[in-house]
This record gives sequence, structure tokens and C-alpha cells, in this order.
Amino acid sequence: MPTTKTERLGIRISDDVVRVRQLTRTFALEVGLGLVDQTKVVTAASELARNTLDYGGGGDVTAEIVEQGGRRGVRLTFEDKGPGIADIEQALKDGFTSGKGMGLGLGGAKRLCNEFSIVSEPGLGTKVTIARWK
Repeated sequence: MPTTKTERLGIRISDDVVRVRQLTRTFALEVGLGLVDQTKVVTAASELARNTLDYGGGGDVTAEIVEQGGRRGVRLTFEDKGPGIADIEQALKDGFTSGKGMGLGLGGAKRLCNEFSIVSEPGLGTKVTIARWK
């Protein structure tokens, strides 16, 4: 899958969550996503950036504009070295939270994207990749 543009941001403080949203919107506009799809991918990015900060102790996001099969999209990969997720299936269920949130972050982000993958190992961290296609 060819990547035409890449940018990496650190997620260390709350202001970085805003920067992730701004970068995601910029990439979504460049790809030509409509307003609804822009909002979906920006919302998913915001949720995942917040999870990276709050539950992963901070990390990084790699944003890419990608092309596959004649279509263009935005792919975001969030990585942290936090405690990891012991039960991914449970974490994806609405209402599950290990903190003070409403428990809609991971499952909500999954529903807002065309592609979603998560790899996590307790004690080693978590990697979540999402994509939204035009």
C-alpha cells in the first residue's frame, strides 16, 4: 500500500490530543473526505489519542495518506509502551472502562472507521491502527 505523505506526532500532554485532531483533519481534507467522514475519523483519532495519553502513559501517532486499489485514505497508527490491554474483546465493548470514562473509546473508534486493528500485550503496550477511505 503506497504511502504518499507521513507525519509523526508525540502524545505527551493534553495539547497533543488537539494537535492529533488538527493533523487528522488536515490529512482528511487533503484526501478529499466529505464533512461527515472527516468528523468520523477526527473523532476516532481524538478518542485514541486520549487513550494513548491516559491509559498508555503517552506515546506516538503516525499519520499517513495512503493509496490502495485506486482509492485514497487516511491511516493513523497509535503506539504506546503502557500497561497494555489484557482482554481486547472486553475493552472493545461499550461501557467497559479501566478509568473514569464512559467506556466508548475503543469500540466507538472502531465503528467510526473503515479499518481497525489492535495489538496489545500486557506490560508491553498497545498499537491501534485505523483507516478511513474516500
